[in-house]
Amino acid sequence: MGEMRIRIEDDHLLTRISDLAQLNNRSVDQEVESLLRAALFEPPRREDLRAVAERIAAMTPKGVKQTDSVEILREIRGN
Repeated sequence: MGEMRIRIEDDHLLTRISDLAQLNNRSVDQEVESLLRAALFEPPRREDLRAVAERIAAMTPKGVKQTDSVEILREIRGN
């Protein structure tokens, strides 16, 4: 088993990680390992991707005609 040292200079980030660790009944080290494992090895869940798509869609102004992505690609390629 390897060992890693991480210096977190952002107090807000450290507080957030500490809060997550407490919420999940883990040590800060265990929480950081869990976050790294999830980021590196676990594919995003379909529900998470849907939530991101819905947040982006909510930012789109209503009543504004959206350009089809195929048209944009054709314009970029000069077709």
